[in-house]
Amino acid sequence: MIMATLQETVPFAFSELFRDCYSIVDGVPEFKLFIDGRWEGSSGGKTLDVDSPIDQRVIARVQSGNNDDVEKAVRAAFNARRKIRDIPAIDRIDILNRARHILEEKRQDFVNTLVYEAGKPVSSASGEVRAAASRIKMTMEEARSIFGEYVPGDWSEDTMAKFALVIHEPVGVVACVTPFNYPLFSVVAKVIPALVSGNVAIVKPASDDPIVSLLLARVLQESGLPSGALNVVTGSGSNVGNPLVSHKLVNLVTLTGSTETGQNVAKLASMKRLHLELGGKGSAIVAADADMALAAKKVLEGSFKYSGQRCDAISRVLIESSVYDDFVANLLKESESWKMGDPRDSKFNVGPLINDSAAERVQSLVDNALSKGAKLLKGGKHNDCYFEPTILGDVSLEAEIAWEETFGPVIPILKVNNIDEAIELSNKSRYGLDSCVFTNNFYTAWKVAKALEEGTISINDAPAHGVGYFPFGGNKDSGIGREGVGKSIDEMTRIKTISFNLAPAGLGKTRQMPKM
Repeated sequence: MIMATLQETVPFAFSELFRDCYSIVDGVPEFKLFIDGRWEGSSGGKTLDVDSPIDQRVIARVQSGNNDDVEKAVRAAFNARRKIRDIPAIDRIDILNRARHILEEKRQDFVNTLVYEAGKPVSSASGEVRAAASRIKMTMEEARSIFGEYVPGDWSEDTMAKFALVIHEPVGVVACVTPFNYPLFSVVAKVIPALVSGNVAIVKPASDDPIVSLLLARVLQESGLPSGALNVVTGSGSNVGNPLVSHKLVNLVTLTGSTETGQNVAKLASMKRLHLELGGKGSAIVAADADMALAAKKVLEGSFKYSGQRCDAISRVLIESSVYDDFVANLLKESESWKMGDPRDSKFNVGPLINDSAAERVQSLVDNALSKGAKLLKGGKHNDCYFEPTILGDVSLEAEIAWEETFGPVIPILKVNNIDEAIELSNKSRYGLDSCVFTNNFYTAWKVAKALEEGTISINDAPAHGVGYFPFGGNKDSGIGREGVGKSIDEMTRIKTISFNLAPAGLGKTRQMPKM
């Protein structure tokens, strides 16, 4: 076991602001549910352990919510719809602005929590807090997309004496199901657009790292958000997620997670509006004319950042065979800067996977590839939750890792004869979220970008959603809808058309020209 190298006790001495969120039970912080503006225990009285992937110690407990807790949270949100809608938009903006400032003031609480419960390196945890604060600011700035439009009717014969106002209204109750890999940013990216556009929200965070979402709820409570407008229910997918997404009073389900989870949610949600950001199998296509040093550096970033636990990670490289050796040499040289170890130590930039099961799954994919003839160029093993940064050469199309989402720090390299073959192989994937191409030829870049069946194509860079300034989302089994600045609000509002007849007052226009 890789033991803690810096400290033997978990630094969960939270700021006084968060004192209402938890109580100390047997020396461990036990967090509560946040329902209708109150911090309370689950109606079933059960809790779940939160283990740190750093050394697998229990660092906290959270409530094991159930159907009764979900019912209470949804009812609280439903009853708070008028509260949030009756707040003038400028005041909603002020509430969110205060929340952003509090988040920045308490950033160390959030960084520590992300490091310990999610196993993020300190630099990645700090980056996620900065990105969350930036996303709140951007969401406030994009609120103007709710303004609507005026549509004159005299462009059509049947609406000659009319005009219409097309307005954007909140959908109502939004269920936000968030993943383990960005437990703070994903909540912000869903909850803040929902609130600014006048919706209410219930968050079901991932059970592996739910604490940071509770801290964010406390920040929003402190900033003046009305009770019931935001609720957080922790617990398993079967006990909390399923009854939440299927509840008759929920109007929209927004989920980031695996494709399998998304498919289950789609069945349970029935006729509800859906926004699903699901799995990916991002290809990095490397053309013969590419800058090999740049391609190697970016592929490593795209594959190893946060141990590859990202839906937009590069999880296979399709490279023209004529430059295979050159690319691999650059990749191996550059990979020396990626060090695995305790994420609390700044000299390590590859931390643990989220749990043992994740590490064992990645190991099975690597072992399968090796059994199908792949060459192990680097790494290949795991110790507890820590998986070595791994590079596999000459990967066969028969290997599972050539097609299945990896979610680990592994780079499978597949040779292709030309760019057309790379496009064909990439498009055979059931996923369609992100991919990239490395080339110094504009026409090659354009050809690949137009041909790939993906939501986002990056040219000479690794895919990265960042703060969501550019819209993102998937095709095929990678999801439904788009997220990002402006696009998230579009998903969380519905259009209402209000038509006015001016004819009774003699104000409508009439045809001046004879009909043809």
